[in-house]
Amino acid sequence: MKSEHEIQNEILLELSKSGTTVCRSNAGKVKTKDGRTIALFPKGWPDITGTIHKTGQILLIEVKTKTGKLRPEQKRFAEFIKKYVPNAAYGVARSVEDALDIVDRGIEHDRKMERH
Repeated sequence: MKSEHEIQNEILLELSKSGTTVCRSNAGKVKTKDGRTIALFPKGWPDITGTIHKTGQILLIEVKTKTGKLRPEQKRFAEFIKKYVPNAAYGVARSVEDALDIVDRGIEHDRKMERH
């Protein structure tokens, strides 16, 4: 079984060829060698953040292995984003195909919003 890191790298590579701009989003805090603490994205933030060029939507993808489960803070983030940023393209991807599907669903959702 592929590791989450391997899946994430495959997704980043493929999405960068597919009309999106994406980057790895690190969450939590890290300590520097000189003892400073740097705050990154909040806990629960998805692994991949980007935009879909065609629509300008924010793209947020949580990467998991085939058996990986969302942590409580990741579930809270999903609820938050669905409630307050309903046009975001958000989802959990366990493969490149899942990630591409999240992008396609985001584009389709944006088209439906334009019709209303």
